Amino acid sequence: MLVFAYGLVTALATGLGALPFLSFRTVSGRMVGRLNAVASGLMLGASFGLLAEGTRFGGWQTFTGGLLGVLFILATSRFLREHHVHPGAAEGRAQDGLRRMTLIVTVMTVHSFAEGVAIGTSFGGGMALATFITVAIAVHNIPEGVAISAVLRSNGVSVPRCAGWSIVSSLPQPVMAVPAFLFVEAFAPALPYGIGFAAGAMVFMVLLEILPEAYGKGSAREVGAITTLSMIAMILFQKVVAG
Repeated sequence: MLVFAYGLVTALATGLGALPFLSFRTVSGRMVGRLNAVASGLMLGASFGLLAEGTRFGGWQTFTGGLLGVLFILATSRFLREHHVHPGAAEGRAQDGLRRMTLIVTVMTVHSFAEGVAIGTSFGGGMALATFITVAIAVHNIPEGVAISAVLRSNGVSVPRCAGWSIVSSLPQPVMAVPAFLFVEAFAPALPYGIGFAAGAMVFMVLLEILPEAYGKGSAREVGAITTLSMIAMILFQKVVAG
């Protein structure tokens, strides 16, 4: 129960990422570009952090996981494109937005499985280590919630629903923490594959879906600057959290 509770705290922390969007009453086309740029930078920064962590457990395992993550995005994107009625221009834009939202929630949910395993396995090193890892992941989840909410909010989703979907995307953390704690020796070898998968999927989704949308809505210089600064901020943030 304690392991599950620790995992649940990290999941709930993701919902805090929606709070900054309470100040945006309307979302203009230019704001859509900015929000997608923020999401892109945060996700790229998180991915670099994941890759650095994954290589501690195994380089080629992390690379293999990254390759599977790219293939997953290709397959999922193709599936979502093929399984809807071809509408008119306005409805087509709505479908693209829905597909983009579905992709980010799916990818961030899959990404949470690896973090859940990390929480569960950390208990093998004692309560002090488990508490540190849980707090680090919880704090790390807040900007991930910002990234999810940025994409959802840019497509007109309300702030409470942004918070709700952010939390949903992190629910695998408490779910996976318990079996990882009970069967730590079985789960530990799979961790670099899961980390690599999450990183590969996030990077490819940013380059394939989110950044092109950002450049289509805003100034190239503005999008480039926001993405770069968001990415740097996320990398430095992870460094500070990791101590």
